[in-house]
Amino acid sequence: MATLMKRKQVFFRSISPKRKGEMWCYNRTQPIMDEYYAYAFPMPVQEIVERIIGGMKTPVRYLNITKLLEYRRDAHPAIYARKQQKLLIAELQQLQPESHIDCSHWCLPGLPDTWNKLLYAAIISESAPDITTSI
Repeated sequence: MATLMKRKQVFFRSISPKRKGEMWCYNRTQPIMDEYYAYAFPMPVQEIVERIIGGMKTPVRYLNITKLLEYRRDAHPAIYARKQQKLLIAELQQLQPESHIDCSHWCLPGLPDTWNKLLYAAIISESAPDITTSI
């Protein structure tokens, strides 16, 4: 454990995909299953991030989760977000729920747990001894 603490590791997680309008996550109950589903993430943004990370003095591990999130538009609280057993959107908003949905937060358990698993795997793979060279 002491050797893990001596080496610093910096990770950068990519951003959530851009919301595509009110109906993007409204009433979605299943992930997108089409493996060819393509979303045109703004490449200039991604290229800028990757260029900056690549040029940093301290090595940075880039966890690009944007595509993963794109397939899971069903994983938002949408209109069902609750606090103390009460819906967060008002009664009047419930009459037009598609106009008041929450497509910017993620449900738990769910994708944030997947990010943690990916981060854990990246940390372990970086710190684990290379077993291919040991005899």
